[in-house]
Amino acid sequence: MRSEIDLWTGLTKRADDLVEIIPLAEAGDPELTAEIEATFADLRSTFERERTALLFSGEYDNRSALITISAGAGGTEATDWAEMLLRMYLRWAERHRYATEIVDQLEGEQAGIKSATVAVEGRKAYGWLRAERGVHRLVRISPFDAQNRRQTTFALVEVLPEVPADDTEVDLNWDEIRVDTFRSQGAGGQHVNKTDSAVRLTHLPTGIVAQSQNERSQTQNKETAVKVLKARLLERHLEEKEAELRQLKGEHISAGWGNQIRSYVLHPYQMVKDLRTGHETSNTGAVLDGDLDAFMQAELERLATGQPPRSDEPLEPVEPA
Repeated sequence: MRSEIDLWTGLTKRADDLVEIIPLAEAGDPELTAEIEATFADLRSTFERERTALLFSGEYDNRSALITISAGAGGTEATDWAEMLLRMYLRWAERHRYATEIVDQLEGEQAGIKSATVAVEGRKAYGWLRAERGVHRLVRISPFDAQNRRQTTFALVEVLPEVPADDTEVDLNWDEIRVDTFRSQGAGGQHVNKTDSAVRLTHLPTGIVAQSQNERSQTQNKETAVKVLKARLLERHLEEKEAELRQLKGEHISAGWGNQIRSYVLHPYQMVKDLRTGHETSNTGAVLDGDLDAFMQAELERLATGQPPRSDEPLEPVEPA
C-alpha cells in the first residue's frame, strides 16, 4: 500500500513541478522547452501504464508469471523466431525490473529454441503478461534462405499465473502423476549430460506435462516442475470456467491458444500490428527490444471494457512444434 501511495504522490508532484516551470519556458528558452517536452512525455507514459494497472481485477493479476514460448512449424526459421520472442520478453522484464529465470529450454537443431519456459518474478507480472497470450506471426526475409525469399513463421506464447510449490490452492495427487528423470540438455556445465538431474512430471488424467532441467540438482528441478505443473492445472481450471461462462452467454468457443494476436512485419515494410486492438507501430526494433507497454495497455483496456477484437484479418491457428 505504501508503494502505491508513493507512486501516485510522486506522479502528482512531478506534474505540479512541470506546471510551475512552464511559464519560464514561455519566455523563449529552447533548452528548457525541450526538457519540459521530454519530461512530459515520460510522465504521460508512466501515468498511462499505471492507470492501466488499476484495471487489474483478476484473481491472479498481482502474481508472478510463467511464460512458455513454443516454435511453430517452419524449422530453423521458427526456432529462431521463438528465440527472438524470448529475448523480447526478457528485455521487457528487465525494463520493469522484474527478476527472470529460464526454468526449461529446448534448443533448436541448428539455431534458436524449440521451446522455453521463463519465470517472471514480481508484483503484477501476470496481470501485464496475460495480454501476450496467443500466436505471434513474423514476416521477413529469412537469413536462413540462400534465395532470400520472404518467409512467414509462427510461435505460440502461453502465460500462466505462478503457483508456489507449497501453495495448497492446487492439490496434486501423486498417484496421478508420473515422474521421469533424464539427463539435462544444454550448452554445457559441470553436471549437464552427466547425471539424471532433469525432471519431467506428467499429469495422467489430463496429459499435462511440466519439466525443468536448468537447475543443478534433481530436487531443485522437481520443485520447479511442480510449480509449472500447478500453474498449468490452475490455468486449465480457469479456461474451463471461462468456457462454461461463454457457453452460458451463447458465445462461440474457439481454441484460445490458436489465435493469431499480433503480426511483426520486417519486409517489405516495417510494422508491428496487434490484430485485437488495431494498435500498431513502425518502430519494429524498439518492440523486439522489449518496448511492449503500449500493446499491453491497449489489450488490457479492451478486455476491461469488454470490447470484441477489432481485426478484420482471420485469426490463423498454428500447432506448437
